[in-house]
Amino acid sequence: MLARVHSGSLLGIDAHPVEVEVDIYPGTPFIAVVGLPDNAVKESIARVKSAIVNSGYPFPARRMTVNLAPAALKKEGSGFDLPIALGTLAALDLLPAEKVEDYMVVGELSLDGRVKPVRGALSIALAARELKFKGLILPEANVGEAAVVEGVDIIGVSSLLTTTGFLMGRVALEPAKLSKEEHEAALGEYPIDFSEIKGQEFAKRAVEVAASGGHNILMIGPPGAGKTMMSQRLPTILPAPVFEEAVETTKIYSSAGLLGQNGSLITVRPFRSPHHTVSDAGLIGGGRIPRPGEVSLAHNGVLFLDELPEFRKNVLEVLRQPLEDGVVTISRSQMAVTFPARFMLVAAMNPCPCGYRGDPKHQCNCHIQAVQRYWSKISGPLLDRIDIHVEVPSVDWKDMTGRAEGESSKSIRQRVNEARRIQLQRLKGTGIYSNAQMNNRHLKKFCPLDSESAVVLQRAVDMLGLSARAYHRVLKIARSIADLEGAPDIKAPHVAEAIQYRTLDRKWE
Repeated sequence: MLARVHSGSLLGIDAHPVEVEVDIYPGTPFIAVVGLPDNAVKESIARVKSAIVNSGYPFPARRMTVNLAPAALKKEGSGFDLPIALGTLAALDLLPAEKVEDYMVVGELSLDGRVKPVRGALSIALAARELKFKGLILPEANVGEAAVVEGVDIIGVSSLLTTTGFLMGRVALEPAKLSKEEHEAALGEYPIDFSEIKGQEFAKRAVEVAASGGHNILMIGPPGAGKTMMSQRLPTILPAPVFEEAVETTKIYSSAGLLGQNGSLITVRPFRSPHHTVSDAGLIGGGRIPRPGEVSLAHNGVLFLDELPEFRKNVLEVLRQPLEDGVVTISRSQMAVTFPARFMLVAAMNPCPCGYRGDPKHQCNCHIQAVQRYWSKISGPLLDRIDIHVEVPSVDWKDMTGRAEGESSKSIRQRVNEARRIQLQRLKGTGIYSNAQMNNRHLKKFCPLDSESAVVLQRAVDMLGLSARAYHRVLKIARSIADLEGAPDIKAPHVAEAIQYRTLDRKWE
């Protein structure tokens, strides 16, 4: 007899529907699994057979064919165990076939019939809602992440027996729910705070401006100046993720298997800090079956690259596309997968190989050629995509030993939130959400200069030799500074402050 169970398979971070067809018919006992299964799917038959027998059900001593449709879609992972088991029982008339077809089903089986967690439960729940299934049956450990999806019943099961009992009406299982209101109440807290940073008022102001407009930022200074400390605290002043952003981020981590046991919605902006030995595939994503890289794991958050010149040049160059487009496309012979990668790039570096060039407290022994080689590791096109360059000097003794605490992350975030609200209102209908994303057309419309501010910018272009790209970036930064102050128009002080955040234009151009 033929039975059909609906399931799903991940491609990138999105789930695609898969029909698991099980046909049992007379003949010499043999089991065939077709439909482009990987090794984990092929091995599922051994797990399914043991789980069915150990749960007290008979396993057919006949020929059986398991078809995973559509056949052209590569199937991977252990999430087809539970659907295959239910399809086998339905084909034996031990389960009501019409009841099984109301749900999408996903889950890995242990040999004793327990249901173990899988990757991508949130994506599969979204697919179940889109396809208008009554619900999704999945492991209990995955309920936390899938329950945020409204409009579909999320049924968590602990074993094969629990699943069959629910489908036959013998076990009552209530659908799990997590509303947007509960998400707002559960917004994550950070264990670190900006008030812990001593001194560095100018650099902290630059970080606040970067957060308010979504600008990429490069901090340059000697070792121990606080570059890493400020970078790690940047997420604490970014606007809190809205519900849709939290779902996007959780989908990525769920598909990568990084949510852990009983994982739920990610309610804090991610902060990723890969080591400088990371490969280009580790940074961008890749593999035989593409997986998200660091740039995608930093989606809606911060990607921090410490000791920027220590990264291999080919690794840094692959950042150009995600910085420009906000997505990463990985092509393979049989598929092309697109991962979201909209993040703030925060980079830190020393001014020279020894780290003390320009530091009044230490002598730098680096030859000018060594300094030039050090800087040449970072290409001009990559630097062009970084809006703010700021010098971070050594911390004074008075600041290090002072008892007064700096401004808290909470108070800074209030100003950043207000600035972002102004930007969203101004940019409504344009398809962009922050000042850093504006193009030339938006600059002409939203960044007009009065005569005084135009004179200040003209002098900067003439005296400092600012390029056209630098000119446009100064306008964007000035717009963010004005938004922080709640000013409707860009004024001369805003432009003057923005020019200060273009250190490399003053130094190297």
